[in-house]
Amino acid sequence: MGYRHLPNTIVSAAAADESWTATHPLSPHDQAVVTGLRAMVEPNKGKLRGIAAREPFDAIIGRTAAPEDVSYQEDRIGGLSGWWCVPAAALPGAAIVHFHGGWFNWGASKAFRHLVGHIARSASVSAFVPDYRLAPENPFPAAVDDAQACLRDLAQRNIRSLAVTGDSAGGNLALTVLPRLAAASSHGGIRPVGAAVLSPVTDLTLSGQTWESLAETDPYFLKDQAESLVDAYLGGHPPTDPVASPLYGDLTGLPPIRVHVGGAEVLLSDSLRYVARAVAAGVDAKVDVWEGMPHGYVGAVGRMEAAGRTLEAIGAFLSAQFDRALAA
Repeated sequence: MGYRHLPNTIVSAAAADESWTATHPLSPHDQAVVTGLRAMVEPNKGKLRGIAAREPFDAIIGRTAAPEDVSYQEDRIGGLSGWWCVPAAALPGAAIVHFHGGWFNWGASKAFRHLVGHIARSASVSAFVPDYRLAPENPFPAAVDDAQACLRDLAQRNIRSLAVTGDSAGGNLALTVLPRLAAASSHGGIRPVGAAVLSPVTDLTLSGQTWESLAETDPYFLKDQAESLVDAYLGGHPPTDPVASPLYGDLTGLPPIRVHVGGAEVLLSDSLRYVARAVAAGVDAKVDVWEGMPHGYVGAVGRMEAAGRTLEAIGAFLSAQFDRALAA
């Protein structure tokens, strides 16, 4: 437990109580898988750039193995197309909304439906993944506006309990809309039961320490690559706006939050700093660091033990939150 395997420079004063963080060692099986993965992907590190990367990005995401006992239905919510991922014996009256990753420039709900299907299956709750508008054609705040529209429309349906999830840039959107969801619940909206996010991009200033300390370790991203994608999304808007970077927002009064992140990714600091701030604000927030795991490791479910264990943990957390809310 705690930060014992992590660089000392990312331990903040808020980490004096380590009950909110856990590290998971890299298993020998996963070590072999990661070694093979690195050999395959590192020659292309940082090469996915601009809108030309959309097709290869979706092809990579689409390789996620389909979960068992999950069906898929196209729908339109809040004016956004998307896919429902419906597990067998899904909990009635409950829903998950998952915002997909892709640095705000890439990604489609169809490509992500199997990944989200695993989350839905793990929680036994139907999950919807919307196609929010992408930059640079639709810069900030288009994606945030779409996320809020989707959630408003869903609240008009027969849903009594709601959670938000997201990965990478989608984790940013999930954490950005969470305070607004919580505030709306005091005016008759659905109170969110919680959020579970994977490697969220919480700080668009890209000032996290691990952008430097893990620059060589991360097999996928270069900082100038991320800067170009973030610039395309922000369109000149200040990156410290809490609507763009949830790290800088008021986190008081939020429902429980769980974050899972790889220990070998440049976005590690984004997760650690966000959870530290949330805990300091009195939120039930925790982060799990999976040592040796690169960004997007959960997409390797069925091949990496850490992916399966992460999904189990997310499912257990969300199930407990839904059960508590629907019993109230």
